[in-house]
Amino acid sequence: MVLKESETKLDEGDAAPSFELEGADGETYSLESFAENEALLLVFTCNHCPYAQAKFDLMNELAAEYDDVAVVGINPNDAEEYPEDSLEKMREYATEGPIDFDAYLRDESQSVAEAYGAVCTPDPFLFENQDGEFRLVYQGRLDDALNPEDEPTRFHIREAIDAVLAGESVDLEWKPSQGCSIKWVDQ
Repeated sequence: MVLKESETKLDEGDAAPSFELEGADGETYSLESFAENEALLLVFTCNHCPYAQAKFDLMNELAAEYDDVAVVGINPNDAEEYPEDSLEKMREYATEGPIDFDAYLRDESQSVAEAYGAVCTPDPFLFENQDGEFRLVYQGRLDDALNPEDEPTRFHIREAIDAVLAGESVDLEWKPSQGCSIKWVDQ
């Protein structure tokens, strides 16, 4: 396991890079799939990383609590080297296991993770729907629990979501998320 901190490639106000990815449910998703939502939380995550696993409950809670926010996990890891991150295992996690967010997508080519500048799992990006286009309003930690066994005392992502839904600007310092490095195919 290589511990990494997220690095901001996108700037505040940047449009979300487009994608078309297969979901664990067999459907194909794009940004347009979430166009009815006021906000879109994309979290680059995976099945096997303890840092990512520690955030599954929070992501499930966010998906259940916020009707106007789509909570989407994207798994970019090399499934050949890390079979726990295969689409088949993702389906198990989404149907029988710990994942119950709005969509869990497979970035087989890793091009989406590259376009967003994702480097670790979890690596969260919150976008606000501004006149039909998702624009970045926050990229950073979901909460202040940096280690899998830590209990959070502050939920940065809830503060950011609440601001978006209230029509306010997100006034948070973008502190990097940390977790396992994304398992790139050629690295």
